Amino acid sequence: MKNLLLLFVLAFSLNTYSQIFEPVKWTTSVEKVSETEYKLISKARIDNGWHLYSQDVPEDGPIPTTFSYDDSEGGFSLKGNTQEEAGHIIDDPVFKIKIKFFENAATFEQIVEVKEGINSIKGFVEFMVCDDTRCLPPTEVDLMFKISDDKAAAKATFSEVEDDVLTSNKKESQTGLWGIFFIAFLSGFAALLTPCVFPMIPMTVSFFTKQSKNKAAGIRNAIIYGISIIVIYVLLGTLVSLIFGADALNALSTNVWFNIAFFLLLLVFAASFLGAFEIMLPNSWANKVDKQADRGGLIGIFFMALALAIVSFSCTGPIVGTLLVEAAAGGSQIGPIVGMLGFSLAIALPFALFAAFPGWLNSLPKSGGWLNTVKVVLGFLELALAFKFLSNADLVLQLHWLEREVFIAIWIAIFGALAFYLFGKIQLPHDSPVTYISVGRLSLGLLVLSFTIYLIPGLWGAPLNLISAFPPPQHYSESPYGVGYTELSSSMVPGGHHDDVPEGAHLMPPHNILAFNDYDKGLAYAKKVGKPVMIDFTGHACVNCRKMEQNVWVKPKVLDIIKNDVILISLYVDDKRKLKADEVIDSKLKPGKKLKYIGQKWSELQTIKYKTNSQPFYVLMNHDEENLITPVAYTPNVDEYYNWLKEGISKFN
Repeated sequence: MKNLLLLFVLAFSLNTYSQIFEPVKWTTSVEKVSETEYKLISKARIDNGWHLYSQDVPEDGPIPTTFSYDDSEGGFSLKGNTQEEAGHIIDDPVFKIKIKFFENAATFEQIVEVKEGINSIKGFVEFMVCDDTRCLPPTEVDLMFKISDDKAAAKATFSEVEDDVLTSNKKESQTGLWGIFFIAFLSGFAALLTPCVFPMIPMTVSFFTKQSKNKAAGIRNAIIYGISIIVIYVLLGTLVSLIFGADALNALSTNVWFNIAFFLLLLVFAASFLGAFEIMLPNSWANKVDKQADRGGLIGIFFMALALAIVSFSCTGPIVGTLLVEAAAGGSQIGPIVGMLGFSLAIALPFALFAAFPGWLNSLPKSGGWLNTVKVVLGFLELALAFKFLSNADLVLQLHWLEREVFIAIWIAIFGALAFYLFGKIQLPHDSPVTYISVGRLSLGLLVLSFTIYLIPGLWGAPLNLISAFPPPQHYSESPYGVGYTELSSSMVPGGHHDDVPEGAHLMPPHNILAFNDYDKGLAYAKKVGKPVMIDFTGHACVNCRKMEQNVWVKPKVLDIIKNDVILISLYVDDKRKLKADEVIDSKLKPGKKLKYIGQKWSELQTIKYKTNSQPFYVLMNHDEENLITPVAYTPNVDEYYNWLKEGISKFN
């Protein structure tokens, strides 16, 4: 019974890491273009969360998607190159280049001129896919194109794929939308505390309670007023979504001109909040709306809400504009609508609540100079956010004008000035004289000052994890490894120097980890020095492999183990170097195919022996090539990875 239980646990543990991924499914169809020309269509259905790379990838980037068509019998000729869709273009922080990829689905089309009597065309596609935690090695898939004059039949091949893709596209990212809603809701409360909106709360609520025949009617009218506010702002978000459309919204985050435009727009908003000028809608608009509000009834209440939106625009406009920019840049078509729903809900709630409980009005703080302080603080935040958009444009263009140190220095200046403002050392045009500093203002000033001091070490290479999403990545800087970094020659090979590097090994910078890229040579050296083996199934194009190396391996306790207690064998599954003639073998996974590249050899080894094909993947084994502990994949938690290493090594005999 105990043995059966042990076998069950072992099988379950193996199942937790053994998985063969096939995130891309290919289908083909053919369209007739003319009497002799046909369009060969290859369509990829891509699972949620995965992305497929373009055919055009810069040198030193990931493996591109490549199509080959078998014309060995001379039955057809290619017309031009295989065409692909627009896709998404990002500035990849790992490869430091612009990379194009596809999500959900991708269509590739090749025009061919076919000779009479040809009924089918064979081909194959080689491609590589990644998700947020792993990359798969390059894969080849055979393609078959049936030549047919029936366009309807040819197109029908894709019907199921199209349905799946449409369904997939309709599933919005719930986490992202909830984040937009939450930030917008907080922004709405911030807008309430501005000089244009806060004084309107007691005035409007008093109007409804006094003009209504009874308390119930007053509460009802205030609720309708709040709903009208929500409707107005949600209509604004809907209008933005309709004007831009999904494709434009998806392009915002990486489009240079959009980012520069947003930078300039937020500068204008910031200057307005700081008191340089006021952004106002024409007075004629407010006058016309006021006349409509006098009509009374539901229509009158709606126009009262519209009047509030117009009159308070000088304070709410910059906040609304910023929210729409951020929501749109997120790439979700309904993001602006969700953002305006959250913002307007926060604005509308006080009117309904104070109408229901008018006694609460007595507890509201009196209007005063503190309202302008709120407005100025928002102005500083707008200014800081503006440089994020300018940074995006600089990264895409690779101008290196706004590198990490410059960006952080600007933020230090902005938040440092904000701290001085809160302490009363700086005064702006619309500020009231500061005779004393309230406890709240002092607390906020200390918080901003602490944040400013926290930013300073970032000038010398500190990671600044609290704001990691805002400044440029660490490699995009004047000193990628920090000011004053020098390579330590004493940490080459444990107990030795450059001359002691064994055959087949090399030193991985910047920490000079001894590593092999050949399985047999690495295993032989491990037996020679009496240390366990750590196999690192990795890839040149594996983003999360780099994250592990840059964020986990560099931690002192992990680095000490990798450098001194194991022999590292890094096997790159996307290595496109050709195998020597005597090393080319038949594939065990795909009978009839040859393993032509080094990466194919390591990829098949991983798939057959460990029943998985994703990277990164780490194995600790003894000299008999037996696992010391269950292998692990992407493990960003340093303690968890360290404990895995320690437990595995402790079992080495």
